[in-house]
Amino acid sequence: MEMQKKKVFILGSTGSIGVSTLDVIRLHQNSFEIVGLTANRNVGLLLKQVAEFNPKYVVVREESLADKVSANLPKGTILLTGEEGLTTATRVANYDILVSALVGFAGLKPTIEGIKRGKRIALANKETLVVAGEIITNLAKEYNSEILPVDSEHSAIFQCLAGEREKEIEKLILTASGGPFFRKSKDELKNVSVAEALKHPNWEMGSKVTIDSATMMNKGLEMIEAHWLFNLPPNKIDVTIHPQSIVHSMVEFVDGSIKAQLSSPDMRLPIQYALTYPERMQNSFTNTKLTEIESLTFHKPNFTKFECLQLAFDVLEIGGTAPCVLNAANEIAVERFLNNEIAFTAIPELIKDALKNVEIKSEVNLETIIECDSLTRKYFKV
Repeated sequence: MEMQKKKVFILGSTGSIGVSTLDVIRLHQNSFEIVGLTANRNVGLLLKQVAEFNPKYVVVREESLADKVSANLPKGTILLTGEEGLTTATRVANYDILVSALVGFAGLKPTIEGIKRGKRIALANKETLVVAGEIITNLAKEYNSEILPVDSEHSAIFQCLAGEREKEIEKLILTASGGPFFRKSKDELKNVSVAEALKHPNWEMGSKVTIDSATMMNKGLEMIEAHWLFNLPPNKIDVTIHPQSIVHSMVEFVDGSIKAQLSSPDMRLPIQYALTYPERMQNSFTNTKLTEIESLTFHKPNFTKFECLQLAFDVLEIGGTAPCVLNAANEIAVERFLNNEIAFTAIPELIKDALKNVEIKSEVNLETIIECDSLTRKYFKV
């Protein structure tokens, strides 16, 4: 009897995670089929993906591009647009796994729709847990939805925790590459260019995530995400710089032993694991030869140089809507840096300014989160 294919809906199919997910699905076409694809503005790539995978649903977030897409869709494909289209598609489409790979706050509402339907969420959109961790984890329990991490660090921890007991965990250790500026002094960071910040030494990612890696905000957001995914307080989560990006993260246990997950840096591996769990499937892209790795080194992060990392720990301690303010302010600051409007070192300054001046509420629900995100963005438009 032929095995039934798992149906996959990808939020953000034209981004780096979306493209990598489609690579995995190409390799395992007998196990998976695509039922939904979404893009923001890259309709050229979206249409190529539609022609290859023939999804039932297509969503274009940028509504002005809808006509261009509509004219090139196969008969029977349903086109939806805008934020509302993302939410509607994840509410009505028939899928087993929702790959949440949108960048930023935009991923929150459609991911919630998938959770409310009790689907498996392959979560790459870290902002969803950063801004609404309590809401998301409670909804997942209520609707029996499985949230599996796609970030290589959280996937590594998830794998290291298999078969272990929560009470025996001493620490989660998130590894960070250190980005392009690990060896630079704080003074040298004042004059770095956008091009320099976008040159990540190990990973190929979208521009926003790459800048977050350069400021180490990415690791701060991952730390908040780990807090919600694995139900551990901030004092049980460490960050260590590991420039080779071979050890993707580690777990230290109460007896002093440490488990680590190692592989060559390729996002397709954690994506595949989130799609196939609890099974492991062969692939043609992971080939880690330990004898070719000269050394594995680990360093303490410099919280003074990488202020964004410290700010993430601070907002998790404050709680309430503070992580939401941090996230929105960071999105704005990164966009301004990419547009050459501010210096690289101004990114944490803008975030501190927002945390000082935007009201932080201790009660968290979806309304207060959406309001907080909106107020933070409005604060910078004044």
